[in-house]
Amino acid sequence: MATNHLLRNTSLGGHAWVFLNWALGLRALDCKLVLLEQLGKNADFEALPGQLQRLNVDFQALGLDVEMVFVVRPEHEERYAAIQVDLVERGLSGIVRPWQEAAADVDVLLNFRYLLPEHVVRSFQRSALIDIDPGLLQCWIHEGQLAPVSHDIYFSIGETVGQPGALFPDCGITWNFSPAVVHLESWPVLAPPASDAPYTTVTNWWGKYEVLNGETIGNYKRTFFMDCLDLPSRIDARIELAMHHEEGQPSEMDMLRSHGFGARAASEVSRTPFAYRDYIGSSRGEFSCAKPSCMLLQNAWISDRTLCYLASGRPAIVQHTGPSRMLPEMEGLLRFHDVDGAERCLKAVESNYEHHAAAARALAEEHFAADKVLRQLLERAMALPARNSNGH
Repeated sequence: MATNHLLRNTSLGGHAWVFLNWALGLRALDCKLVLLEQLGKNADFEALPGQLQRLNVDFQALGLDVEMVFVVRPEHEERYAAIQVDLVERGLSGIVRPWQEAAADVDVLLNFRYLLPEHVVRSFQRSALIDIDPGLLQCWIHEGQLAPVSHDIYFSIGETVGQPGALFPDCGITWNFSPAVVHLESWPVLAPPASDAPYTTVTNWWGKYEVLNGETIGNYKRTFFMDCLDLPSRIDARIELAMHHEEGQPSEMDMLRSHGFGARAASEVSRTPFAYRDYIGSSRGEFSCAKPSCMLLQNAWISDRTLCYLASGRPAIVQHTGPSRMLPEMEGLLRFHDVDGAERCLKAVESNYEHHAAAARALAEEHFAADKVLRQLLERAMALPARNSNGH
């Protein structure tokens, strides 16, 4: 697996679970895992040993045996070599192995990074690009913001990617749909929460501007949360937002509290993968809005975070992101278009909580179970002819 900035986010448990669910699912299929990271031009080599040690502790606590290797820019090779003694002393000798040796042993590269160099991608026997930003990735490619090198096969977690009627280009690529995954054994069904437990989410509040189909938008979660400001006054249930803290955000939290929301810094609940899991487990369910891009592109997106709620037997009330062949409207996962719809969804769950909790877990088992989804993905990838050791 070539991951996307996992090292930069060792203190963000929610981000880590994006990849942990995949990794744990692969291990459940008896796959040997090699975690490949590319150290960019601004890599912090002094912080690297500590970051890796924290990751390794989490991996061991999850029973996850992972070898870690790094692609290093030529100008950084001496700096990387200088810290290898420290890495060995910390029990991290696995990452000292040259990535080229690891590539020779790997049957297929699952690339979440998008921008790995061509010589790295072609060093593996087979390569699969994994699109976890459906619609956005295709727009980035179309607008010339990203230019991934050629891969042997392309997968997307977006149902509409590359399909007739999609509201964004396919960029001349054949995209294979593969749902996002959740490792069910790591997210077991929990006892029902207290009746006054809040519906929660862990979210970015701000975002960045995106150029989508020639239109520039502010892609902020805040946009649609603001449309729901009076929701707490309409319902008996509590709602709490755990927000990634940025400049100016304390006043945003005060504003939310003045309208009846609970609000706290995401760092309080997601410092580790285990704290993040505990927070979801202590919740009554999820309530979350989506980014404007999801509605503009109608990509039928569902968050990896939402899957963790569902697997835990926690109903999810989330914003509607487009027609779907697999996502229900009002059963375990309830999707709303506006604040009136959000009110109806929350009241529907509260009126029959046990039914929706069971339906949430059943949905995760049917469509998003990591072992089931990844077995099919690997079968398709492994059916491709392998390159020889010279990359041909």
